[in-house]
Amino acid sequence: MSVVKAAITQCTWTGDKQSMIDKHVSYVEKAAAEGVQVICFQELFFGPYFGIVQDKKYYDYAESIPGPTTDTFCELARKYHMVIILPIYEEEMTGVYYNTAVVIDADGSILGKYRKSQIPHVNAFWEKFYFRPGNTGFKVWNTAVGKVGVCICYDRHFPESWRCLGLAGAEIVFNPNASAPGLSNRLWELEQCAAAGANGYFVLVPNRVGLESDEFGEEAVDFYGSSFVADPRGNYVGEVGSTDTEEMLVRDLDLDMIEDTRRDWQFYRDRRPDLYSPIVAG
Repeated sequence: MSVVKAAITQCTWTGDKQSMIDKHVSYVEKAAAEGVQVICFQELFFGPYFGIVQDKKYYDYAESIPGPTTDTFCELARKYHMVIILPIYEEEMTGVYYNTAVVIDADGSILGKYRKSQIPHVNAFWEKFYFRPGNTGFKVWNTAVGKVGVCICYDRHFPESWRCLGLAGAEIVFNPNASAPGLSNRLWELEQCAAAGANGYFVLVPNRVGLESDEFGEEAVDFYGSSFVADPRGNYVGEVGSTDTEEMLVRDLDLDMIEDTRRDWQFYRDRRPDLYSPIVAG
């Protein structure tokens, strides 16, 4: 049996970037003490979810990769021999910004990054103001814990995202989020579990939690947490996270379950890509 101990976190906005970074450093240290081998944080982990408004001041949160925050967590990854999935606001050059997740291996090296591909632009999620659509494609990296892929928040609404990761060999897919009450509630219960079952891999879903009213006043939304892990059959691994408090969820992922599931459900064998051209017809 090949078991990976994984962690995901859900946090409230503290009010400043450095204290958010410090809080997540503490999560890595706590995870290491519990034997965690891979950890992922929520979408844009070191800032508020600024997509609620359209304000140029939030461009100041963007960083280069590598940069000061990746340097900090690369050092922690190396120290604790832990894979870290780090969702940050990336500045490629002045005026060009991406919603990005950095994949740091257990030796502290940056294996690569995923840039959010599908960008929403609806009330309280004005992301096209902040992010250019990603250009990395759906990559999978060979890490110390297995083959890891990433999609970010809104990407989860597109089944093609999940399938691309499966076809690339993903065993564990992280989907960091900033999801709030409204139209997404029912989809939250369905999509990631369905994706795990349809593709035969583990899906780990950290979400923000709490009301960022100190930052946005009456415009703030109340993020519902409910972070969870789904197994290759689409079932929860352990309990779903709290809807209103911070926490770190630690779960054991039995990677042998991937092969067992795919032998029972032959979805890859029975695909008909010759019939799917309308999907990519534009």
